[in-house]
Amino acid sequence: MRSDQGNRTSTVLGRRLGGELLRLRDAAGKTQQQAAQAISATSTKIVKMERGWVPMRDPDIRVLCEFYGLDDPRPVGHLLDLARLDRERRKAKGWWQHSPNAGALAEYIAMEDAASRVRTWQLALIPGLFQTAEYARSLAVSDGVWEDPDEIERIVEVRMKRQARLLGDDPLHVYAVVWEAALRQLIGGPDVMRAQLERLIEVAQLPNVRLQVLPYRSGGHPCVGGAFNIVSFAETEAIDVVHVDSIASTVWVENPDEGAAYSTFFDRTTRLSLAQHDSAALIDSIRKEM
Repeated sequence: MRSDQGNRTSTVLGRRLGGELLRLRDAAGKTQQQAAQAISATSTKIVKMERGWVPMRDPDIRVLCEFYGLDDPRPVGHLLDLARLDRERRKAKGWWQHSPNAGALAEYIAMEDAASRVRTWQLALIPGLFQTAEYARSLAVSDGVWEDPDEIERIVEVRMKRQARLLGDDPLHVYAVVWEAALRQLIGGPDVMRAQLERLIEVAQLPNVRLQVLPYRSGGHPCVGGAFNIVSFAETEAIDVVHVDSIASTVWVENPDEGAAYSTFFDRTTRLSLAQHDSAALIDSIRKEM
């Protein structure tokens, strides 16, 4: 992503981290010059850090947090995690990145938390933001990657916490298109799926949620190749980021032309999908069949 400041490069995570440091500095009543002195740097470096133009060093973040009066290890650790993820993504040159599932999930959650809107296309699964705890738990068990029950519960807890973004004064706007197969796949058995479909009907009534179903009868469609999420941000000049998850890897698309292609595919698929009212009716009819 390019800012309007020549060749200075910013990333979504870099801007998020810089914004957090700026907020902390303002709350502490410190100037950029004072912050620069705290880390033995120039005011220019603080400007670059707060605008997300440069990767940030852990020692600088720790010193600034202490200088700003933030001594709780949890939020400090969160900022350090953002910095690490940002450095990894910059090494990948902003095009795409292959990463282990745990790291990719952490990165996606950070993106989602900073987003203003998410458009999601799902072929086989209910979108994570709409899942019930029982459905999420059944998925984790059937995955086979996690065997420790405590670890599975942590995964479920994280997924449930993510759903808080759907509520509040500034909720995340979600436009989801789900293939009919995802509604009929008996994840966890009939009881779990009935409750999951009831949850879908409920969440679809939120003003910031739009849910459509692509029925079997639609035939071929532009998004048959795989599921993806298009993450959009409120910041000026922020481009959409596309998240494509597969069994073996995670791909991030931050190129404007490629991102626009995913948006076009999504829009074409929505036009083949049922209207919101008809989608809710189909979900309810499938629920009653179970």
